[in-house]
Amino acid sequence: MACRGGCCCSSAGRLNADNARFLLLAVLIVLYMLCGAAVFSAIELPTEREAKERWEERLENFTRRHNLSRAELRRFLREYEEASVAGVRVDDIRPRWDFTGAFYFVGTVVSTIGFGMTTPATVGGKIFLIFYGLIGCAGTILFFNLFLERLITVIAYVMKSCHERQLRRKGVLPHNSRRGSGTSEVDSLAGWKPSVYYVMLILCVASLIISCCASAMYTPIEGWSYFDSLYFCFVAFSTIGFGDLVSSQNIRYESQGLYRFGNFVFILMGVCCIYSLFNVISIIIKQSINWILKKLDCRCCHRCQRKLFRSRRNVVMPGNVRSRRNISIETDAVNESDTDGRRLSGEMISMKDFLASNKVSLAIMQKQLSETANGYPRQMSSNSKQNGFSGGVGALGIMNNRLAETSVDR
Repeated sequence: MACRGGCCCSSAGRLNADNARFLLLAVLIVLYMLCGAAVFSAIELPTEREAKERWEERLENFTRRHNLSRAELRRFLREYEEASVAGVRVDDIRPRWDFTGAFYFVGTVVSTIGFGMTTPATVGGKIFLIFYGLIGCAGTILFFNLFLERLITVIAYVMKSCHERQLRRKGVLPHNSRRGSGTSEVDSLAGWKPSVYYVMLILCVASLIISCCASAMYTPIEGWSYFDSLYFCFVAFSTIGFGDLVSSQNIRYESQGLYRFGNFVFILMGVCCIYSLFNVISIIIKQSINWILKKLDCRCCHRCQRKLFRSRRNVVMPGNVRSRRNISIETDAVNESDTDGRRLSGEMISMKDFLASNKVSLAIMQKQLSETANGYPRQMSSNSKQNGFSGGVGALGIMNNRLAETSVDR
């Protein structure tokens, strides 16, 4: 953005921290996607071309050997593709739409895995899926968030107990000390919170253990290699769900009931752990974005804002008004401002003040909606706004102030 007086930022159009963080994250995600596309294209494109050449050669040899036209053969293959969408396969597989198959399907729907090996073929099924998935996905996301909240609480309790035991072993805390006894050591321990990096390490280990155990089950039963089993676990647990490998699809297994139960348990535990891990990693990404923003922040912006504020203050109410509009979302209060003075003096309100007033109304409405959803008003200090983790929606709101890196007293 252009700047007055040679400053590298415009004081009139300077983005706030939340918008800057959002835009920077969007740019980084686009760059990440471009890099990923370049890497996957370089790795997979030669194999795709070789497979296409082999298929064209086989198709030509088959039509010549059986005296068939390529058009007739392609028409037959298209019919098979249509049958494949309906669940027909060359090898014998389990029925797609019996009760157990339908239960497996709805599990992939509400968990947002969506393998794609089973899809509704009728109009009625597609219409029902829209409404069913709307409620089911929302309820499952709520379940994941509640699981995350309890998981973070348990991890924090265990880590705090280990930290307290370690302090007692070192002699920092007396062995008979209790919380709330009034000593400075106990008071500082009461405000102790686990680091997000330790929580991430614990979740990584838990996810790896679950994936390794599940892969040990899939390899002999499904006939996959161990690496393919690990690949399936990540794709399924992260709810990516490509559908190239899908478990429990054969028509018959040894100990079939036990295997399907184990498959359900492993997928449920894996999805919950990977979902929690992703949200903890998002905190680290947010920390990195905050660090980048601090590095990109220009010192001259503060001087430009002070100069602009002094000039506008003298225009509205000379020498008397020193306070600008201070918006408190917690109190829903708005103090006197130069905008009010400008209205009293007959000066036309600027576009910036107009947008600011709308932003106040939107912020208050968001706060009221958040309080209504949570059942109580959220208490937020000024320190929580400064560390870049104030408020939050969904999983970020759950983990806010529960980890050391998101704490207001940090």
